[in-house]
Amino acid sequence: MTQYPATKLTPNGQGATYEARQPLYVVGHKNPDTDAVASAIGYAWLLRERDGLGAIAARAGSVNAQTCFALDYFGAPMPALLEDASPRFAAIVNRIEPLTPDTPLSAAWQLSAKTHRAAPIVEADGTPVGLVTGQSVFGYLSQRLDMTYAVFGKLIAIPCGEACEVDVPRFALTDRISDHRERVMRTQRDDFWVVDGDGKYAGICTRADMLHPPRLRLVLVDHNEPSQAINGFAEAELVEVLDHHRLGTVNTTTPIAFHVDVVGSCSTLVAERIQIARLTPPRDVAGMLLSGVLSDTLAFKSPTTTQRDHDAAAWLARHALGAADADRAMHEFADALLQAGADVSGRSAQDMVQADLKLFESGAVKFGVAQVEVTSFNAILPRMDEIRAALKALREQRGLDFVALMITDIVENNSLLVGVGEARFFERLPFSRKADGVWDMPGVVSRKKQLLPTLLGMLQG
Repeated sequence: MTQYPATKLTPNGQGATYEARQPLYVVGHKNPDTDAVASAIGYAWLLRERDGLGAIAARAGSVNAQTCFALDYFGAPMPALLEDASPRFAAIVNRIEPLTPDTPLSAAWQLSAKTHRAAPIVEADGTPVGLVTGQSVFGYLSQRLDMTYAVFGKLIAIPCGEACEVDVPRFALTDRISDHRERVMRTQRDDFWVVDGDGKYAGICTRADMLHPPRLRLVLVDHNEPSQAINGFAEAELVEVLDHHRLGTVNTTTPIAFHVDVVGSCSTLVAERIQIARLTPPRDVAGMLLSGVLSDTLAFKSPTTTQRDHDAAAWLARHALGAADADRAMHEFADALLQAGADVSGRSAQDMVQADLKLFESGAVKFGVAQVEVTSFNAILPRMDEIRAALKALREQRGLDFVALMITDIVENNSLLVGVGEARFFERLPFSRKADGVWDMPGVVSRKKQLLPTLLGMLQG
């Protein structure tokens, strides 16, 4: 992991005070949509340019077809995949230059005195042999030599391979520390191997290292609910939240910068901060942020759209598409962007119910709502049985009380809702039933502003 200077930087009054000692990952929610990916790209760029931070744009899962279209269109690099924030052994490994088994014990003695750690004994091909510790040396000498009459020079000339402890647990660089911590706490030993994917020596670690590993530093964009955050989120250090959804607030041990605002897109909030900083985004950053705004507002047709979204998009379009007739170019691009996300002909039902799935809780009820966009309901109505089966499997897999798929026609601005779960969770829906487990929702296109408040009100009422 890249290390950064331990200097403190304050982002011009626009956020928290960060310590640039290690990478800061800017990441959106699981099952990322275009806005989640775009706002991560844009905000990471701003944190680097404005504050000099080692900010890295990340994604918490695979990107969808629409996002791929935008990335390709503007030549933007794919953000790093970050599916789990749990500390790994790679974060605590100590790479100590190892000794070979035939090296005299005196060399191990000197190495241990220098590093204050066990001396690793490793074959020439990288295969771990054992660790020389005070306990291992004492055990060897007490069993094999008459210490009363032995000459000290003879004692420290024995090969390291004979005085090392060979029964040492091994952990892979990519293993999650939390998966092994309980096992380690039950042992009496302090030193452990860390190996690479081929089982070769990568370094060593100690019990103390495992108890207090460095935590991954995160900025969350486009969400603030733990159920939507990357796996292992509770083991990370949350630095900031920038979002435009309802509060499903995360718990923190220290104060953080937390900003949630009523706009149609998180990319709008990022664009506004770039403007305040008087910076000019490069074409790929501006283009991705523009894509985020257009996607989340359905090209300004969603009821979540605000004037701030219009203003941000117009400014971004000039930098991404050129100043000449930027408005026309923006609307042409918007049509192509939405079309790229609305082609379901080659998508499986499983992909449709999981690609843009968000999980929620209301009291003891846990549920999920996915959304897919189409240009006509005719493209998906023949596949309803397939979709219901995929929803049923998803509900059982995730242990949800109910799950629903919102199918949105981006041409007619209407939606259908397909639900799976006990009837009591749907009986109070204020929509007309179109078929068994299917409801017609004319004029409803926003999961965040129209459907979710209805579902939550129904459950809480």
